Amino acid sequence: MVHFAFAGRCSTEDLQDPETSRNWQLTRARALIEPAGGEIVTEYFDAGHSRALPWKHRPQAAALLQALRDPHRGFDAVVIGEPQRTFYGNQFGNTFPLFVHFGVPLWVPEVGGAIDPDNEAHDLVMSVFGGMSKGERNRIKIRVRTAMASQAQIEGRYLGGRPPYGYRIAEAGPHPNPAKAADGKRLHRLEPDPETAWVVVRIFTEYLRGKGFYAIAESLTRDGIPSPSGYDRARNPHRDGHAWSNGAVRAILANPRYTGHEVWNKQRKDEVLLDIDDVTLGHRTKLTWNVPDQWIWSGQPVHEPLISMETFTRTRAKRHGRRQQPAAERSPRTTSRPYALRGRIRCSLCDRKIQGTFNHGHPHYRCRYPSEYAKSGAFNHPLSVYVREALILTHLDAWITRAFAPGQLKATLEAMRQSQRAANTPPPDHASARRTIAECDRRLTQYRAALDAGASLATVATWITQTELTKTTAQQELAAAQTSQPVILTNEQIDHMIKDLGDLTDRLLAATPDRKAPLYDAFGLALKYNAKKRVVTVESQPASSVYLRTCPRGDLNPHAR
Repeated sequence: MVHFAFAGRCSTEDLQDPETSRNWQLTRARALIEPAGGEIVTEYFDAGHSRALPWKHRPQAAALLQALRDPHRGFDAVVIGEPQRTFYGNQFGNTFPLFVHFGVPLWVPEVGGAIDPDNEAHDLVMSVFGGMSKGERNRIKIRVRTAMASQAQIEGRYLGGRPPYGYRIAEAGPHPNPAKAADGKRLHRLEPDPETAWVVVRIFTEYLRGKGFYAIAESLTRDGIPSPSGYDRARNPHRDGHAWSNGAVRAILANPRYTGHEVWNKQRKDEVLLDIDDVTLGHRTKLTWNVPDQWIWSGQPVHEPLISMETFTRTRAKRHGRRQQPAAERSPRTTSRPYALRGRIRCSLCDRKIQGTFNHGHPHYRCRYPSEYAKSGAFNHPLSVYVREALILTHLDAWITRAFAPGQLKATLEAMRQSQRAANTPPPDHASARRTIAECDRRLTQYRAALDAGASLATVATWITQTELTKTTAQQELAAAQTSQPVILTNEQIDHMIKDLGDLTDRLLAATPDRKAPLYDAFGLALKYNAKKRVVTVESQPASSVYLRTCPRGDLNPHAR
């Protein structure tokens, strides 16, 4: 009996069923090896990963490559049910040499057994399948993009995504595809949201009357109008929603869909090399904004406009005119500023990282939350929170010297371990969220049964949409609550850290301010500045292993000081 490992892949980009895809690939693999006395003992199947990703960037494929190195891997050979799903472009030529090196045969149905590394015909067949796989993917991309472009331009079809602020999604009749219509899918369109549509009109009007982004955001916040993230909390749990931001106003003014036209292709996906010096590592997908000339507009307005085309054209001309105005001449900005606390200090009011800035030749830190967000009565943030670095470092170094002094260091680390134990409490019971998810699953099953029994597609589709939204919200709450628990320091780690941190304390006392940043990094410092009380709260979480050493040959780059 020959023990095999099964390798496969399924992409969910075109709504494939991963289980069905795995089953038919597994069936092909078994049909190949079972007549020869083979048996599959383990599986490496990637679901939801593009074939364009190299093997090292697919979790299961990477695990298979790692298993090849293990003499006790538990299998004698590898079988692939569908090489076009597994290999893309030149991936076979970059991967198969590893199988040959570790002496693991690779079986595929297309050659009727194991691939012979000395057989030119086998190599040619696998190269052809890699090219066919790449061609198939490219053809699918072209077909999909062409179809979506024609649907947007000719039919004016709503192609999904969040509705813009000021609109909501409404039904537009049954889906033209009979199979999808039978499954309950329907077309949708945009319609004005009576609670927010007038806000969009107000934004365009005030901008054309001379107000800037910040002035508009401030007036909306002052009038108590919820921002887009504050109005739709279910889909914006990651934003605070306290006030309108400059970016929200700018995005609304730049959105052409308020003219009633459907607009598509504002962004595109580009595949860029992970490493230009090693093309075998493959590509990564990057979203890129298209220029307005590449946008696809519907031929006619397809939903009720909130502004006229003339208003949008005037707005765009005004925004572009501001960009093209010559900026005032200023001295070049020096970028090599040393900040000892870069990325380590936050504002206690908004919990945002404080920006570094030089003033009169000395480093300072400031938080300018109101420069990006409008003032909110419920969130009183000063116009600028400002603190000098030297004032913090004086007290910070004194605290570190006391807390991590040789005679106090062990007690400090023991206190850290006790605090970790206190924080390492069992996670709370999230039974409510789990009950909500289970109840939504039960209701969705009932709704699908109602569709099979002949219930109204429109009515049931509305129920399904509402239930799916409730389920998604509960899943997000459950995922956010299930945070990882801290790792408690062991006695061995504490003994090791006593020496390392003691050495760091000595270095800190001798270091100049521009050389202290890596030392603070080793101490794992996190600071929070309270501008009202003028107090800095410091937390220290040193790594269990500290690696900060000097070169035994001294400083080899004295000119870089």
